[in-house]
Amino acid sequence: MSSSVQLFRDQKYHELKRQCIQQRRLFEDPEFPASDESLFYQSAPPRKVEWKRPKVIDGLLPNRPGHGHRDAVVISGDLCEDPHLFVNGISSHDLHQGTLGNCWFVAACSCLALRETLWQQVIPDFNEQEWDPKNPEKYAGIFRFRFWCFGEWTEVVVDDLLPTMDEKLIYCHSNVKNEFWSALLEKAYAKLAGSYEALDGGSAADAIVDFTGAVAESIDLVQGKYGEIISEQMKLFEDLLKVHKRGGLISCSITVCIEMETEMGLVVGHAYSVTAIRKLRLGERLIFSFKAEKLFMIRLRNPWGKREWNGAWSDNSEEWKKVSKSESKSLGLTLENDGEFWMTFEDWCKNFTDVDICRIVNTSYFSIHKTWEKKMMHGAWAKNSEPLLNRSGGCFDNNETFLQNPQYVFDVKKTEDKVLVSLQQEDRRKYKKEGKGDSIPIGFEIFKVEDNRNYRLHKLTVQERVATSLYINTRTVFLKRILKKGRYILIPTTYHPGIVTKFILRLFTDVPSKLRELKADKPEMTCWSLLCGYPRRVTQIKIHSAEGLQNCKISPTRADPYVLIKCENQNMRSPVQHDTNNAIFDTQVIFYRKNIDSPIIVQVWNSNVLCDQFLGQAVLAASPSDPREEQTLQLRGRGSREAEEVPGHITVKVFSSDDLLEL
Repeated sequence: MSSSVQLFRDQKYHELKRQCIQQRRLFEDPEFPASDESLFYQSAPPRKVEWKRPKVIDGLLPNRPGHGHRDAVVISGDLCEDPHLFVNGISSHDLHQGTLGNCWFVAACSCLALRETLWQQVIPDFNEQEWDPKNPEKYAGIFRFRFWCFGEWTEVVVDDLLPTMDEKLIYCHSNVKNEFWSALLEKAYAKLAGSYEALDGGSAADAIVDFTGAVAESIDLVQGKYGEIISEQMKLFEDLLKVHKRGGLISCSITVCIEMETEMGLVVGHAYSVTAIRKLRLGERLIFSFKAEKLFMIRLRNPWGKREWNGAWSDNSEEWKKVSKSESKSLGLTLENDGEFWMTFEDWCKNFTDVDICRIVNTSYFSIHKTWEKKMMHGAWAKNSEPLLNRSGGCFDNNETFLQNPQYVFDVKKTEDKVLVSLQQEDRRKYKKEGKGDSIPIGFEIFKVEDNRNYRLHKLTVQERVATSLYINTRTVFLKRILKKGRYILIPTTYHPGIVTKFILRLFTDVPSKLRELKADKPEMTCWSLLCGYPRRVTQIKIHSAEGLQNCKISPTRADPYVLIKCENQNMRSPVQHDTNNAIFDTQVIFYRKNIDSPIIVQVWNSNVLCDQFLGQAVLAASPSDPREEQTLQLRGRGSREAEEVPGHITVKVFSSDDLLEL
């Protein structure tokens, strides 16, 4: 984790704690007071809420003198005698959902509890924050938690006043009365969101990203037909198994508007955490052979701490009799109604509709696993009446304004590279009080562009649209693609034009991508432009293919051709195509030309170890009046456009304009 941590509301934990200890009082958070405004913005609890501390230490003032609490009752009494952050460590079984509709948050906490390195980021220096009965004077009723907020780790400070009714915590709580890590973590998260009510309804993936900085991917199991197509089911199982083994977190749900229970005991409209993924062995392993049947299994946990799957492989089903005692022990099988249960992966695919996969993408160079190169950019969709300054053009369907969105360029350096893209809009829960808390539909497009493009796109001509994400009103949109070598422009958009909000864009590649925003529309006019000249014309060229090339002198039956495109003092070269006399290049270039009378020369060469062989060329005037349709040109020898013909021809598209902002 980065050493740079932002302070939410500029509250310094150590300074506040030191002041409280010196003044022998317990901390009360003025930024998130024990009052109704911290509880709700619309739907008040059915009865009066009492804010209580886990334990009031003798000799310490529970409240600051004269510090009143609006609309709330603060009771100085204890919730228990011996409070702790953790009792017997931290576990996914610790948590139970309260009256708030935030099963997604509790499911995310259950996932977090499985990974020690991750929860220790969220709860820093947990031993120092723990109650110390031997030194009660060091307790100040103040805690701190860290969340990954919009690309930065942010520390949130809270007091230990917790909302209760009838001497019991009304929101997230532990199954052990004197354990408080989950209740305090929930309070810090509610503070970040603006109120407890702002946590009513949400996504487990969002919370996991906030806990870890993971990259979230949502998969629709119904749309992908994972319950029907066995091959897709097996691919998904192996993917989830790999994610889980490498420290990722997974949650799932059955989509519907309201929470209700199915015949098989699953709760619809409810988030479950995935706590294990295993290949289960049936029968006994023999010394020299392995005849035991294998089952693909998944273990889930209901945040309620009860209500489990009652189908095949449920806790008390007959199927478990087929499993050896040693295998049952390795699985950690418990036959209790504790909310945790096993299912076959096939049943899981058939009964659940959505899964959220949160990958902890490995960027460490000191790892045995694949290391990714990461680039992250902060950006914004901003509205402006001037088209060249507008940065909120809407999705691809908005032909007139789409290219007015922010544009980011990156390079794929390998022949092929797997690329992960995560686009995340700002968390809008804080706007719920204003009735604007819903996420905006967002998505992005990726285009393969000219290999030397350094200025913004103004018109789509020769560029290839290679990837389109889903457009959906979730906080994060994710895409995995294998892209070929070349330069690409990624355009993040809102679905509708004119929407204003911030976003972060994360790109993961195998080798550095040099991701950067394109801000300039054309070459800058400088003092040197007066001396050296300024471009008067822009020309785009796409070399699609070369056919019928002459044979190589070294190997008469084949060639390894590439194209070299020359314009003034610039040369652009395509990748080599091997063992062919009919090559597909699809190479794109763009030139800003100062001398419009100087032609553009496209040469075809054969790659050799010692010396490359010239195969022919085409000379292009590339004027605005030239045809813009695809054209096939005869290859000729060196010299003018009327030089002697040689075997082969090239297929090209050429666009030229004297308006540098047209292309």
